[in-house]
Amino acid sequence: MELNSPYLELQGVAKQFGSFTALQGVDLQIAPGEFVCFLGPSGCGKTTLLRIVAGLEVPTRGRLLQAGRDITALPPAQRDYGIVFQSYALFPNLTVADNVAYGLVNRRQPRAQVRARVGELLRLVGLPGSEDKFPAQLSGGQQQRIALARALATAPGLLLLDEPLSALDAIVRVHLRQEIKALQRQLGVTTIMVTHDQEEALSVADRIVVMNQGAIEQVGTPMEVYREPATPFVADFVGRINAVAATRCGEGRLRIGATEFQGNGLAGRGSAGESVKVYLRPEDVLARPIAPGEPNVFEACIERIEFLGSYCLVTVAGAALAGERLEVVLSLNFLAERQLQVGSCLPLKLLPERLRVFA
Repeated sequence: MELNSPYLELQGVAKQFGSFTALQGVDLQIAPGEFVCFLGPSGCGKTTLLRIVAGLEVPTRGRLLQAGRDITALPPAQRDYGIVFQSYALFPNLTVADNVAYGLVNRRQPRAQVRARVGELLRLVGLPGSEDKFPAQLSGGQQQRIALARALATAPGLLLLDEPLSALDAIVRVHLRQEIKALQRQLGVTTIMVTHDQEEALSVADRIVVMNQGAIEQVGTPMEVYREPATPFVADFVGRINAVAATRCGEGRLRIGATEFQGNGLAGRGSAGESVKVYLRPEDVLARPIAPGEPNVFEACIERIEFLGSYCLVTVAGAALAGERLEVVLSLNFLAERQLQVGSCLPLKLLPERLRVFA
């Protein structure tokens, strides 16, 4: 395999279940050592795609290449991967050591070598000395660490994670996802994780594959997907977003209500008078001191304040927006300093380079 060639390549992978199209023909390349997240709503095809990579489903058409080898028709046992499921899937009647060693024993490795490998893996996942415990004696987070150790036992070239954190408490989930990312970096194993949790994907992935209705909507780094959504679906699905109706007024300008705004970062092209939707993140509406004459400034009044800890999500409206409402992120300190509350009015500015426009 050449240095720059992909470790895993999907070529036109499609899947039909009767008359239902689960996958529409997916093309994707994943580099060696890359951490990729399949992100999308329930029923978008992300789990089906993972199961096809694992050999648990057979594609209706298309090819899969792993390290240059065609694995399309290979059964799971002949593929080089480890997998972690949402439900842990540990054997309740086996000790932790026996669970972790399961794949090694099947390969008929010497007992001393297996014992040493189990100890190494348990240290790696932060559970040394737990060899003789049973899964029922462990917390959910600990069980998922054991499932991860078992998946890594055979030193696979590919690690598959099927919503591995969704059954855990929020605090445990955040902590464990950081550990999984650090472990993946340490081992350099190519990893695919399926998730519907946007925050999870943004925090751990090198690249995110956003899926919808069996097709890929966008592939990019977390920053690219968040800052530069390629379609209205990606803009709506990944993170909070404001979507307001507008009209193009010519090159780089648009009108919301009766007010014209500049949009240096407008996506797509169109003619004056075209009806469009403007997308922008709540943090891209600024309330900092605004100098006289600055563009994209309008007066708005606060209709609702949602307290979210260190910051608040504030809903504003104004005559300049002609009935449209925007969600704005404001710090708790800013609200207190300005003595802002429901009914208060303040000037706001839209960042022109952050506006995304779709017909």
